[in-house]
Amino acid sequence: MRPARRRLLPAAALAVAALLATAAPAVQAAPTAAAAAPDIPLANVRAHLTQLQSIATANGGNRAHGRAGYKASVDYVKAKLDAAGYTTTLQQFTSGGATGYNLIADWPGGDPNQVLMAGSHLDSVSSGAGINDNGSGSAAVLETALAVSRAQLAPDKHLRFAWWGAEELGLVGSKYYVNNLATAERSKLAGYLNFDMIGSPNAGYFVYDDDPVIEQTFKNYFAGLSVPTEIETEGDGRSDHAPFKSAGVPVGGLFTGASNTKSSAQAQKWGGTAGQSFDRCYHSSCDTTANINDTALDRNSDAVAHAVWTLSAGTVTPPTGTVFSNADNVSVPDNGAAVTSSVPVTGRTGNAPSALKVGVDIKHTYRGDLVVDLLAPDGTAYRLKNSSSSDSADNVIATYTVNASSETANGTWKLQVRDVAAQDTGYIDSWQLTF
Repeated sequence: MRPARRRLLPAAALAVAALLATAAPAVQAAPTAAAAAPDIPLANVRAHLTQLQSIATANGGNRAHGRAGYKASVDYVKAKLDAAGYTTTLQQFTSGGATGYNLIADWPGGDPNQVLMAGSHLDSVSSGAGINDNGSGSAAVLETALAVSRAQLAPDKHLRFAWWGAEELGLVGSKYYVNNLATAERSKLAGYLNFDMIGSPNAGYFVYDDDPVIEQTFKNYFAGLSVPTEIETEGDGRSDHAPFKSAGVPVGGLFTGASNTKSSAQAQKWGGTAGQSFDRCYHSSCDTTANINDTALDRNSDAVAHAVWTLSAGTVTPPTGTVFSNADNVSVPDNGAAVTSSVPVTGRTGNAPSALKVGVDIKHTYRGDLVVDLLAPDGTAYRLKNSSSSDSADNVIATYTVNASSETANGTWKLQVRDVAAQDTGYIDSWQLTF
């Protein structure tokens, strides 16, 4: 990632079954759809990283713009894609008196007027091999492209993959690509997915919040793994999605953290070490193959494929309505009093809809202990979930539909959670209302 100016389980096996409420008013939970993408083998992604490390080691310890290690990295990726049936293009540009390269790979077929791109920067800083930053994103995008070839995928949209040069010098390669696209060609870009640092050793799970369809695609994937996510802020404007976003292209992506420090709440969510950077080797010589969290790399690589398969298939319906949410954690006391999390709703007219969507993300080690209600502004309780002594699974991650048409829309709505049995603990991670 540019310097600041400012699985282990298969995705398809982890769709979360929603719980059906038994108390009136009638409420029904909507299940999360399973991903259709193949599992991306961690060993394959790791093999690409080993090659990038070897290239850096043989070329002065780095893969930086204008250095032999960068061109060798481009050659390695290009050879894999050429053998897999892609049409590849090397785009040259000059920065700092040195020649740089973008590598573009097009998969045959798909609607040429609806182009989905996925990309990552391939260069490192001069001080190290850049295996997390950004061998991780580059390797995951490469292996996803190769998985497309193995599957002989025939998506509705045209698929294009990209590896950018000179990102570390100010997004030079991706800016050059976007600035040199004719207006008509830019208008054909249905979306750009960016993957910059997705294997940080003290990993977090961050999702770009730029385009709602792309954002929700990634969130749905991680919800299926029961992995909580947060909105990505550390890298805003600092990676290769920025030129696309400035040109009006829908963008999204994933990130596992750089120099920012992991908080105690984040360590509780994701494991790892609180008070330590997500990547202590960021832009340093120790950013080697030893500087990778395999679990994070595996999950994020599968998420890359999930997004490519999902977003390239026909028309993805954008979320409708207005979303009101609360992402502040609220601890749920063991076998204790009910707790609430509030969402103020403003700017609506009339009553709430008859199909009010209530998205719930509660982390708990025995979800059968939990009773969950939605409280309308006037205090009316809508039962979302009853307790069950036989439901020993972790977490409540579901979307419920409530007939709230008798309630005034504006006001403070609350999610109320009570733990009615002993020995297990948890917290409200986040929840939202979609009007």
